[in-house]
Amino acid sequence: MLLPEVGMGTWDYSAGPLPLRKGLEAGALYIDTAESYGTEQVVGKAIRGMRERVFIATKVSPENFRAADLKKALDRSLTRLGLDFVDLLQLHEPNLSIPITETVGALEDSVDAGKVRFFGVSNFSLLQLQEAQKAASKHPIVSNQVRYNIIDRTIEKGLLQYCQTTGVTVIAYSPLGRGLGRIRDCDPIGIIESLSRTTGRSPAQIVINWCLCKDGVVAIPKGSSEHEILDNCGASGWRLTVEQIRQLDANIRYRYRTRFDALVRKALPGPLQAFARRSLEHLPKWLRRRLT
Repeated sequence: MLLPEVGMGTWDYSAGPLPLRKGLEAGALYIDTAESYGTEQVVGKAIRGMRERVFIATKVSPENFRAADLKKALDRSLTRLGLDFVDLLQLHEPNLSIPITETVGALEDSVDAGKVRFFGVSNFSLLQLQEAQKAASKHPIVSNQVRYNIIDRTIEKGLLQYCQTTGVTVIAYSPLGRGLGRIRDCDPIGIIESLSRTTGRSPAQIVINWCLCKDGVVAIPKGSSEHEILDNCGASGWRLTVEQIRQLDANIRYRYRTRFDALVRKALPGPLQAFARRSLEHLPKWLRRRLT
């Protein structure tokens, strides 16, 4: 599976089809959406007239992992997108209450039916990915979409290396974290701004490119405007030097999330998560860094 190294994420996206269209025209010919995002229709509008050039990925929500439910959910997504098939269909997150063999079997059936070209997973741990791989008998799992950025390197504790070794593409969502402000909180000496001046690249491009320097990793940053989307597109087609990466790794304060972190985030309702993010703005920088 070949992907543009920088695509466009559409979680919490509300800017309409035009900025996405501008991103496509700038070369970000990969858009990621999901049935739960509410953005499949706007993605369908954005790609109108250029479908053959664009890689479209969507996701099935875990409550639809029964075989019959998955196939119905896929048909609804295709209708909202206005497409006959999607390039990549992903399981949005694990659902331990439904046998993975049943769910993967439905994905393989969807490939055989011509409605899906490739399938992958999202937010799967190393063990969960391996279980899903064991369940795939006819078609391989090609990707795992996970949170990965310069201040959140949780997947480097085994998952990234496994994906690189087995040829599973890592699709990095939130490559800009919760925003450059959070990343600057973790950059006490301003190394990102320094490299921005040295390279002539924007801070966002520096941060996204750090992800792209990892083998087998592509990134899907979200932009909320045409300016942000085009800026993100500028992260593609070049590479930080080995020394520049070393400087970032030596000076950026990053973390590995624990299982407890994941449980807390999953337990919080959406409105509470939004309130927590707003509340972070009023905390001291050192505490924001610990909670980011």
